[in-house]
Amino acid sequence: MVTIKTQLVGTWTLIKKELIRFWRVAFQTVASPVITGMLYLVVFSHVLQDRLEVYAGVSYTSFLIPGLIMMSLLQNAFANSSSSLIQSKVMGNIVFILLSPLSYIQFFIAFIVGAVVRGLFVGLSIYLLAIIFIDLPIKHPWIVFWFALFGGGLLGAFGIIAGIWADRFDQMAAFGNFVIMPLSFLSGVFYSIHSLPSIWQSISQLNPFFYMIDGFRYGFFGQSDVSPYLSLLIVFLFFVTLSFAAIQMLKSGFKLRT
Repeated sequence: MVTIKTQLVGTWTLIKKELIRFWRVAFQTVASPVITGMLYLVVFSHVLQDRLEVYAGVSYTSFLIPGLIMMSLLQNAFANSSSSLIQSKVMGNIVFILLSPLSYIQFFIAFIVGAVVRGLFVGLSIYLLAIIFIDLPIKHPWIVFWFALFGGGLLGAFGIIAGIWADRFDQMAAFGNFVIMPLSFLSGVFYSIHSLPSIWQSISQLNPFFYMIDGFRYGFFGQSDVSPYLSLLIVFLFFVTLSFAAIQMLKSGFKLRT
C-alpha cells in the first residue's frame, strides 16, 4: 500500500539522485559556468566600465553583475533537467524510474528541484565572488528570491520538455545553441533595452528572458526598464504554462515509454 510517507520518501530519493548527479561532477556543472560568468564580467567591465552608465548612480560593472548571475542561473537550470533526461533516455536507465511506483508529479517535482538548486548554487557562487571586488547590496531581497525561484523553475520545466522531445545529444544541444543562448544574450544582460531603436525594444519585450533579467536586476537597484510586478507576472505565467506542458508530457509517457 502506497502511503504519504512512502510517496515523500520516493520523491526525496529522486531529488537526492538529481542533486548528487550534478554535484559529483561539480567542476563541470558548477565551477565551469561560474568561471565563464566571471570571465564575462572581467572582459565587459574592463571595456565598458568608464564608457557607459545605464542607470543613474550605478556603475556599468554593478549593472552587469545581476544580469550575469541570472543568465547563468537560467542556463544551468535548463542544463540540469534536460541533460538528466536525455542521458537517462540514451543510456536506457530511465526504465528503472518509470517502473518505480513514483507518479509523474513526483517525477516533475524532483527534476524541477534539482534544476532550481543547481541554478541557484551557480548564481550565488558568482555573486559571492563578484562582491569580493565590488560592493553590490541587494535592495529588495524578496524580489531577487522570487525571480530566481520562478526563473529557475521555468527553465527547469523547459529543460524537461526539451529532454523528453530530444532523442539524441545533438538534438539536445540544438536547444541550448539556438534557443537558450540567443534568448539569454538578447535579454538585456549587457545593456538596457532603452539603448536600442524602438523596433528592437518592441522585439526584446517578446523575449521572456528579458523579464527575468530585468525584474531580477530591479531587486538589486530598485530600477528597471519595465515594472517588476509586470515582469514577475509574466515569468509566473510562463512557468505555469511550461510546467503544465511538461507534466502532460510526463503523464502521457511521450517518447519515454516507446
